[in-house]
Amino acid sequence: MARILAIDYGGKRCGIAVTDESQIIASGLTTVDTKDLLQWLEGYVAKEEVELFIVGEPKRLHGEPSESEKLIQPFLEKLHKVLPAIPVKRIDERFTSKMAFDTMLASGISKKKRKDKALVDQISATIILQDYLYNQ
Repeated sequence: MARILAIDYGGKRCGIAVTDESQIIASGLTTVDTKDLLQWLEGYVAKEEVELFIVGEPKRLHGEPSESEKLIQPFLEKLHKVLPAIPVKRIDERFTSKMAFDTMLASGISKKKRKDKALVDQISATIILQDYLYNQ
């Protein structure tokens, strides 16, 4: 089987998480500057087989798209042009940043590391991916 890769897309940086080849375990992989994301994805899929991209879908409390969606749509169009063979699914990402911070707190991660927004993004991507695996 191939991996599933999740992206917590942000204006400055994107958290990345992947499954193992059996698609059972979701693990945080890295954080990539948004401007470098497409190039990074191309490099990653050249080395690892990826069958699906999961991209967080930011929504407001009542379900309507958040302002961030305006940044994500152009990225999705470019992604489809660059890697057309890999489908994209969207997953509601409401509260993932809060859940990531709570996870860091519960894990005993130091206050200094909890301020690392890149780590929060990576954990958020992992939560998005776990949510997909749990609900598929």
